[in-house]
Amino acid sequence: MLLQDEALVLTLLPHGENGAVVRFLNFGHGLRAAYVPGARGRTKRALLQPGNRVALTLKARGEAALPTASVELVQSRALLAFGAATAAGLAWLAELTATALTEAVPHARLADALDALLAAMEAQSPDWAATLARYELMLLEEAGFGLDLTSCAMGGAADDLGFVSPKTGRAVSRAMACGQPWEGQLLALPRFLLDGSAADAAATAAGLKLTGHFLARHWFADCPRLSPLRARFLAASGRTSQQPLAACEGSTKTAA
Repeated sequence: MLLQDEALVLTLLPHGENGAVVRFLNFGHGLRAAYVPGARGRTKRALLQPGNRVALTLKARGEAALPTASVELVQSRALLAFGAATAAGLAWLAELTATALTEAVPHARLADALDALLAAMEAQSPDWAATLARYELMLLEEAGFGLDLTSCAMGGAADDLGFVSPKTGRAVSRAMACGQPWEGQLLALPRFLLDGSAADAAATAAGLKLTGHFLARHWFADCPRLSPLRARFLAASGRTSQQPLAACEGSTKTAA
């Protein structure tokens, strides 16, 4: 097997005396794991920092064998390590993406979105946390767990969507939710996740709470590293103090 592509470095697991198994998100070939000789040495360590964009060549004797990778730097994302929020956000994104995606399934749209998000973080764009919430929503969809945000689960107006059922992942309109006994159990659906509009701090926090609920459902139990990484990102970015509209994630009652 011979594969050449550009990729984003995600995670690194030490292997052998000085090497590592590195997970890459390839732009054309999806998630790939490969052995990189000397990955923990002085020369390659900076090259393989999470978030870096690299030119990647993978070689293996067969499809089932772990390939060996050679890597050349295309774009460094070293500046992300110098901010508490961006460093925590990068660690979270790298681990989440490496955990959620299936090996060798192409995710070109997701790779482009992650690359753009990392660029926004590096440029200190004021709305990068909102962009991160949009990325999480896209990742859920790409991994097969997409939310249904196109219509109201109860037949309400599609232009009035304001909540999501924490059980079904289906949207509910404000009018249909109003006065219902389970209204307080719903997760807020901020407008920016529907139409790409600007998001203030409260809307961003609501969006992150919404995506976080479903990310936790699908991956946190199987990957214990994810929960503390997300908590660290939320704390570093100041999102834990922003409370979205009412939600009751642990409720056993039916909502929508």
